[in-house]
Amino acid sequence: MIRSRNFAPYFVGNATSASGTWFQNLAASILVFRLTHSPFLLGVLNFCQFVPVLVLSPWAGGLADRVDRRRLLLVTQVCATGLTAGLAALAWGGSADEWVVIGFSGALGVVSAISVPAQQSLVVALVEEEDVPQAVALNSMTFNLARAIGPASAAGVIAALGIPWAFAINSGSYLLLVAGLLLVRPREEERAERASLRESFRLLRERPALLVALGVVMVAGFGSDPVNTESPAFAHAFGYTDTWAGVIVGCFGAGAVAAAFLVAGRVAGSRRRMAVTLGALGAGILLFSVTPWLPLGLAFLALAGFGYLGSNTSATTRLALGVAPSQRGRIMALWSIAFLGLRPVASLVDGGLAGAFGVRVAGVVLALPALAGAAVALTTLGPWKDSFSLSRSR
Repeated sequence: MIRSRNFAPYFVGNATSASGTWFQNLAASILVFRLTHSPFLLGVLNFCQFVPVLVLSPWAGGLADRVDRRRLLLVTQVCATGLTAGLAALAWGGSADEWVVIGFSGALGVVSAISVPAQQSLVVALVEEEDVPQAVALNSMTFNLARAIGPASAAGVIAALGIPWAFAINSGSYLLLVAGLLLVRPREEERAERASLRESFRLLRERPALLVALGVVMVAGFGSDPVNTESPAFAHAFGYTDTWAGVIVGCFGAGAVAAAFLVAGRVAGSRRRMAVTLGALGAGILLFSVTPWLPLGLAFLALAGFGYLGSNTSATTRLALGVAPSQRGRIMALWSIAFLGLRPVASLVDGGLAGAFGVRVAGVVLALPALAGAAVALTTLGPWKDSFSLSRSR
């Protein structure tokens, strides 16, 4: 699959761009914190980056179903290149204060909100239908491979060359994705003449299995949030410096990458398998949160990463194959809300619990939805059973 003439250029460009995003995020957070020493403004930065996904994704999904998705992605990636290059120039000139950084992060969030539904839909059009599960797994792997190596690489660049270089590297990574998009030739798919948010919710009413799959994506996102949001606090809780946050994030990503190689090409066709992966995610995060010894905790974290990618990939594949091509953009827009748009909510819940009761309690609480989902997958029929059927609504 990675050697495929039509999929390989996109895979390489997307993997590079995903790694560049870690350079952007880490550099933006460090710059804001150096300028203000305000944890609150770090929360504002995170909120501004992801709230556009929550607000704009339904509209962006309709757009992705009406226009050429490849061309839409080319436009958004060029816009992202310009934004990040502009921020790098301002940082080199000493003009990037905290509100400039937050504003640029919000603008990049808008670009991301528009591009994600089209990007997730395009992956399916790059391969034959029988190869879709493998393509989705490999696409998910790119983000987790970036999670495994991106933070440490970004920290090294920032320490050696400075924050502006991190912004510039991210800008260049978008250009590699643009190059990959120029090389691929997606197969022709039906486009929607009309595409509205109302029709998206009608699809969910008609196909409760789609709603179940979206619920799995949301639960997986909440279960992984302690790693995304509280890794520096966990490092301190284990008695290490906050730079160990990169190791914590990396171990979770490494587990997810391992899962990608095992699940690629497989359609998770049973509720039992979904229960196993959700259970691995929830149990891994819970055990990581309560163990007093970091090396053991990192092993539990790799287990959690494995369960996270297995659950998310299975649900994403079901969503992609469970609708007609002309409906895929709208469904993947709802996926982006469940996966990215609710991240600010999860972060607020996670941070509030950590502030009130401690980071370990927060980790335990955020793990519970995944464990509950695993129990439901084992004991409930109805939509859970139907969610593993690949029949489509036309």
